[in-house]
Amino acid sequence: MKEFIGTGVALVTPFTQHGEVDVASLSQIVEHCIDGGIDYLVVLGTTGEAATLRKHEKRIVADTVIHANAGRLPLVLGVGGNYTAAVIEELQQWDLSSFTAILSVSPYYNKPTQEGIYQHFKAIAGTTEKPIILYNVPSRTGSNMLPETTIRLANECETIVAIKEACGDIDQINELIQKKPNDFLVISGDDPTALATVLAGGAGVISVLGQGLPSEFSKMIDLGLEKNESEAQALHDSLLKTMNLIFKEGNPAGIKAIFELLELGSAEVRLPLVAASTALKNELKTAVSGLTRLTA
Repeated sequence: MKEFIGTGVALVTPFTQHGEVDVASLSQIVEHCIDGGIDYLVVLGTTGEAATLRKHEKRIVADTVIHANAGRLPLVLGVGGNYTAAVIEELQQWDLSSFTAILSVSPYYNKPTQEGIYQHFKAIAGTTEKPIILYNVPSRTGSNMLPETTIRLANECETIVAIKEACGDIDQINELIQKKPNDFLVISGDDPTALATVLAGGAGVISVLGQGLPSEFSKMIDLGLEKNESEAQALHDSLLKTMNLIFKEGNPAGIKAIFELLELGSAEVRLPLVAASTALKNELKTAVSGLTRLTA
């Protein structure tokens, strides 16, 4: 799956001041990412606030991205949940012809065993021919998909081709990279450890900050993939403060505040999330304006 080597971004869903999906801003953000050198786009992930979108709104978001992208970049559709049968049913209701792969999060809240996680993804993999990218994010799901479970799925399920690994534990990531099948991709799902993952042998990142600063972030990952560690590390160091700031008051409040600064969308999010505070917006403004453009 060479399409997923490099920098992908988990797109936000911008909202108008009245709380509706902002189609115009979403189209602008897609163009911003493409112009900045992003390699692929992820639609309806956590950063896209999929949990608070109604069914018809999800279709609006997907259709908007498909239209704006116009076939230029591979698209990944987020379809996940904590009830296996419902995930399979939702997958079967989508027209997946415009998507290269599916991103599916490990079941959250239920706290399944490793066997439960395995059986969940095995069942999903058995119902679609689309490649599947697993998503491990213990800070949100309440359970950690261990390397042995990921590797078991990679070896036994032909359609499971990659994992977005957001455990934040570089030891776990290294173990996964060392033991995985050769053609299975380990993709970082955590901006601050993305470069370390790539330098350890990972395939790239599905980033949050990358959609706001696509040129800088994609250049950092490209340099890492080229094993140009010194230049990649310099970019990482320049971006690290902003990476941390965008998660200070929760995701996607921070990245949406950056889009407001860039005049590409509002900072609006949906309850129970709240928009970034004035203090955070000021911190982000200082951080972003102070970034040295090292990608020329």
